[in-house]
Amino acid sequence: MTTMENRSQVNEFILTGLTDVPELQVPLFIIFTLIYLITLIGNLGIVALISSESCLHTPMYFFLSNLSLADFGYSSAVTPKVMAGLLTGDKVISYNGCATQFYFVASFISTENFLLASMAYDRHAAICKPLYYTTTMTSTVCAHLASGAYIYGFLASSIVMGSMFNLSFCRSNIVHHFFCDIPPLLVLSCSDTHITELIVFILGSLNTFFPFLFIFTSYLLIFITILKIHSTEGRQKAFSTCASHLTAVSIFYGTIFFMYFQPSSSHSMDTDKIVSVFYTMIIPMMNPLVYSLRNEDVNDAFRKVVRGRQLQWDLFFLREKI
Repeated sequence: MTTMENRSQVNEFILTGLTDVPELQVPLFIIFTLIYLITLIGNLGIVALISSESCLHTPMYFFLSNLSLADFGYSSAVTPKVMAGLLTGDKVISYNGCATQFYFVASFISTENFLLASMAYDRHAAICKPLYYTTTMTSTVCAHLASGAYIYGFLASSIVMGSMFNLSFCRSNIVHHFFCDIPPLLVLSCSDTHITELIVFILGSLNTFFPFLFIFTSYLLIFITILKIHSTEGRQKAFSTCASHLTAVSIFYGTIFFMYFQPSSSHSMDTDKIVSVFYTMIIPMMNPLVYSLRNEDVNDAFRKVVRGRQLQWDLFFLREKI
């Protein structure tokens, strides 16, 4: 038995899930299966496409591939468990399993915050200081920004997880959520949670407000620069390079702020579930679509890969006929 388990009288948790209505279990399972398949194919497809196509070996797409990995990471920490619960009705999760799920969700979401900030920095360098772009966004700088996002994300989540699962859970083991998240777990604790709540608030603020403030400042400078461009075509071209990232940022931070930074008196577990579905499942599915549908470079690279595969198949069947 681990140290974590010795500190708690609860050995497992029961997730209430999204609904108890039997008629909705199978339809929801089908919907979430489709969502997860699109998330899996979309995000891993973008990673593979960017890795294989030399024309996409630029800072913007380097950060995009890491963003796709983060999306895939926290979606995979939640969605398969939800799907299994809907299909089998088994909503039990072990104590260590709950801690692990919480850790990876928090780690990848924290990492995504700083990856989005890194992408904003890249767009700022490209639009505001284009002459210095190649010397500013070197491969070393990009690697440091990405690795820093992962290191900080996983380190901060380790601190929060250590504080959260050092608490005693002896009131109940029923988690009113579909995954192990901070608000429903704190409700179950019979320990003094003030220090844990302070840690969550401090690190949550650093993880969210600092990247958001950096992104906001970057885009403020970007818009000022765009307004100074005289030609309409030049403005549209400059703005189009930011449109996908700005859309992803708006969706991501809008959801996070609504979820975690509303007054505790207005918290509703049912509302939290709906919002959580959005940011743990829908956003990871949407990001590949947001970045690919309006991105000519990604679309051209994808068409190139498809044509290459088609040519390989044509040559294969030709050899078979000969």
